[in-house]
This record gives sequence, C-alpha cells and structure tokens, in this order.
Amino acid sequence: METKTILVDKYADSEGSYSQAVEMLKNGEVVAFPTETVYGLGAVATNAEAVDKIFKAKGRPADNPLIVHVDSKETALEYVLNVTQKAEKCMDAFWPGALTLIMNAKPDTFASNVTAGLDTVGVRVPDHPVALKLLQQLKMPVAAPSANTSGKPSPTLAEHVFHDMNEKIPLVLDGGATAIGIESTVLDMTCEPPCILRPGQVTKEQIEEVIGMVRSSSDIKGNAPKSPGMKYLHYAPEAPVYLIEEDARLIERAIAHIHNEGKKVAVLSHHDFPSADFDFPLSAETLYNSLRKCDMIDVDIILAAVSSDKEKDIAVLNRLEKAADHKWFS
Repeated sequence: METKTILVDKYADSEGSYSQAVEMLKNGEVVAFPTETVYGLGAVATNAEAVDKIFKAKGRPADNPLIVHVDSKETALEYVLNVTQKAEKCMDAFWPGALTLIMNAKPDTFASNVTAGLDTVGVRVPDHPVALKLLQQLKMPVAAPSANTSGKPSPTLAEHVFHDMNEKIPLVLDGGATAIGIESTVLDMTCEPPCILRPGQVTKEQIEEVIGMVRSSSDIKGNAPKSPGMKYLHYAPEAPVYLIEEDARLIERAIAHIHNEGKKVAVLSHHDFPSADFDFPLSAETLYNSLRKCDMIDVDIILAAVSSDKEKDIAVLNRLEKAADHKWFS
C-alpha cells in the first residue's frame, strides 16, 4: 500500500485533501490526522472492520478501548447516555480541548472493538482546525488512538507518522507540529467523584475549579481498562529508559558511571549536559520528539531527569514512567 502525505494548512488549497480523506474514511480506510495533542490514526467508529485496521496498523492489542473524536458537544450527546451535570460542565469548560470524558455509550452505536466490549466510551472534541474540519465534513464519529506503532513514542509530526505507518495506511494529513505534545487527560464521569484515569494538559486543579473534587488514579489493576494508556509498556524507544532525579551532580555521576562501562548515554532534561553523548530537551511539547530522536542515534541508555516534586509535570512523569517501565537508575 502506498502511503500519501498531504500538507493541509491555511496556506494550502486543501479542500481536495479533506474530500479525499473523507471519502477514504467513509470507504472503511484509516487516515492519520493532527490534533492539538498528538497525531491520531482515525477510522469511522461505527465500522468494526475499519477500526480493526487501526489495530493491525499499530500492532496494538484489541483489549484497550479507543477514544472517539466528534466535532461538537451536541454531536457527542447523540452517542452517550445518562450524561451528568458535571459532565456537561466539563464539556462547556474544556471543549474543544484536551479532555476526554468517559461516559455510558448508547447501546449498539459504536463498534465493539472501539469500546473493547465495555458499555462506556471515551469522547472528546479536538481543538485543532484540521481535525475539526475533517470531522465536520465527515459527519461521523472517528475512533483515533495515537498514530504510532504500539508501545513506541507518540507522533507529534507528520514525519513521525510516516515513519511508523508507511505502507500500512493510505493517507496522512500533515498539519504541522502538534501544539501540546502529549495525549489528552481522561476523566471517568461514570463514577462519583469522577476519576482521572490518565493525566494530561487539563489538570486536576483546573477540573476541580469547574466541578469540585475529583480523584486521581494510578494504573487500575484487575479491571478492564476504560482508557487507553492503562496497560502495557508505552512510549518507549529502542534503548532502555531509566528515570533519574533531576539533580545535576547525581546525573553527572550517572553519566560517568555509564561511560566507565563503555556505554553511550543520552540525557533528557530541562538542562544541558555536555558530558553526555547526547542531550535532548524534556517538556510536554518535546518529550516524544526527543524519545524518537534517541532511536536515530547510537545510544545504549537513556536517562530521563524528573523532578522530586511528583505533582510537577505529572502528565510528563506519567508518560516517562511508562516509557521506563517504572525503572529508576541506580
């Protein structure tokens, strides 16, 4: 299969690009497109065969639910039941935006491989002109996980998508770099108080200003996950990632130790470490791009510097813990 990449931005005459993408989606194909968080790998959420192509392209287990993207709050309400007042307040406050709400799905609406057989579904309205225009023209809900090989760093550029999905999908819409760089916050509205299943740019504090107390949740054991990112190793480059406290002297000692073993090290940090073989910036916007750059170099170990304040950059820490499989350098 030939994979075509089409530039879609305000400077390009892109009407033909959208119509091409819409036609492909209606015909059961998979199309990658940008959102404000990361690039998504989209298929019509009511078409089980189309959704199955997402899993095959990603090499992803089918027991993880997918997030459904729609063009508005009004559209979202057509697909869910028992919507609470708190859920509507979150829609009004954060949509379009990087907040996914877990709600009860209308029976026999979504393909079962979208919901992983659950009676709930995660829904959001993306805050990106390309994603919104695509959804508005399609007039159908789109299931879209991140457009990367399963377990690898999520894509924040169209070239990342092409690297992972070349010859696996027919079309990538290139809308430039994503603005946020990490996936959406996921909030379960089917429990009381609501529970954050995955942290993101929309913080616990911001949500509580709108609806009052919410709970935070680490990975839930023993239950079917209601959200992506709650099972398996995620976001990992080829070289092993280790977390290390963001202390310059400690990191310099770690670099020296790794060099003494004849190995090369890359450091991801807010600060520069010239003594490392490679160093890359670390923030929500740069995280996945930096991890992907580590796959393009000859490196044995990756050190990711994290703050001792666990509430600082909690969404980035969540992704790094999964990339490192919770390993700390010692």
